[in-house]
Amino acid sequence: MIGLGYRRDFAEEFISGSIIKPDFVEVAPENWIGIGGYWKKQFNQIADKYKIACHGLSLSIGSPDPLDFIFLKNLKAFLKEYNIDIYSEHLSYAKCDNAHLYDLLPIPFREDAVTHIVERIKIVQDYLERPFIMENVSYYTPVAAEMDELTFINAILEQSGCKLLLDVNNVYVNSFNHNYNAKSFIDGLLLDKVAYIHMAGHLQISDDLIIDTHGEAIIDPVFDLFDYTAGKIQPVPILLERDFNIPEMIELQGEINKLKAITNLRWSKKHELIA
Repeated sequence: MIGLGYRRDFAEEFISGSIIKPDFVEVAPENWIGIGGYWKKQFNQIADKYKIACHGLSLSIGSPDPLDFIFLKNLKAFLKEYNIDIYSEHLSYAKCDNAHLYDLLPIPFREDAVTHIVERIKIVQDYLERPFIMENVSYYTPVAAEMDELTFINAILEQSGCKLLLDVNNVYVNSFNHNYNAKSFIDGLLLDKVAYIHMAGHLQISDDLIIDTHGEAIIDPVFDLFDYTAGKIQPVPILLERDFNIPEMIELQGEINKLKAITNLRWSKKHELIA
């Protein structure tokens, strides 16, 4: 299944389905929990037509602050109300001292950080009564690292029992910025933990720096890395992210079609996931 992030900017197009035809839609639950009025009715129309996945922004799994159980309670009710199977979050932190930083900041690749995050993931999984799915994030400088990114991610996956949201573009961005081999990184991951994939575009701003923007089309090397990855894993849902610089709907549908073509070729003998 190939999904697309739901945006109010083109809500009517999602409902009419005249051009854009994803298999499911993804939303940030923080944007929809407790919503009422016109947008509640609009969201209910979307939920009637599409399967919904959730990708959170504010849990801040790496934060030193206590977990927000008021939010988790509302989230659990929201996931139940809309029969949502996929809830994922970022392997990062986004608040400290109860201040929301409005950014996804990297967690130090350290053993004490692994221990802290594993404990919090287990609490979240127990509370929500479902596996937690964590996304590998882009970062621009390591902070007080004691291990490499791959070791850090695998340790959390193995010790917490959570699943992995594999953002292929983030692997590409990090491999470019930190000068490592993206395919070797993919090979080293616990690929049996992959439950969901994100694909997106980025912006190269200099000869040695790429910024993960979600505001550009996916480039061929990222499609190639996705193709390589798809050949190594079992079928999972894939989400096309586009957060701004929204193109014509036919261009987004073209990217969905390309992702579907790759998965049909790679997974047709593994599982009839793509219609």
